[in-house]
Amino acid sequence: MTGKQKRKLRALGHHLHAIVQVGHDGLTDGVVGALEDALKKHELVKVQIADEREARHAAALELAKRTGAELAQELGRTALFFRKKEKKSKFEDL
Repeated sequence: MTGKQKRKLRALGHHLHAIVQVGHDGLTDGVVGALEDALKKHELVKVQIADEREARHAAALELAKRTGAELAQELGRTALFFRKKEKKSKFEDL
């Protein structure tokens, strides 16, 4: 994903609220499943991660890997994930 594409996603994701939250239990199968469902429905999803700085980054990378999504942004405790739908995507130009 190019920098220009990531900038566009960050702009589109600015107004979104976090749909998925990673609690103190870390990355459970339930959290990964919730993100999978949210990505199928919305394509662009904000996730709130409650952990220490290094652990938040590692959790965001692991979530991206396990869901096949792009990590568009990490800002504080919030991460923005994107995975384009194969059919009827709202983001055809990406």
